[in-house]
This record gives sequence, structure tokens and C-alpha cells, in this order.
Amino acid sequence: MAVKIRLARHGKKKRPFYRVVVANSEARRDGSFIEIVGTYDPFKDPAAFTVDRGKIEAWLAKGALPTQKVRSLMAREGL
Repeated sequence: MAVKIRLARHGKKKRPFYRVVVANSEARRDGSFIEIVGTYDPFKDPAAFTVDRGKIEAWLAKGALPTQKVRSLMAREGL
């Protein structure tokens, strides 16, 4: 059972808002998750990406793998 750091979609139709969550890799995209570690709002200018650095680093140390999109957002923030 692998754990991933990924985006869960919320918000209205055509106005997505994402939560950055730690979830089992077999769980559905918007299904169950272990913990919320941040948010991502692509409609703000510039796009707003906020995470709890301590929680992210703790999950990465435990072996959680970020998805490609989360990895690129973290790199942009300097994580």
C-alpha cells in the first residue's frame, strides 16, 4: 500500500479548487484521504499554493510520493 501526496478537486463546476492531501494510492481522487496538508487555487493571479511545510516533510520522510503536479508546485515554492 503506497501513500501519495496529491490533489483532491473541490469547488464549483468550471471553478476548481484543490486540496493537497495525503492518500492511499488506491483511493479515488476525491475519496478518502489520511490528512489535508495544503491547498491550491489555480484561479488566483498568481496561482495560490499553500502547504504546511512540516507536515509535507514528515510525510516525505515516511516515504510518501508526490504526484507530478504536486512535485512541480513544491519545486516552485522551494520545497
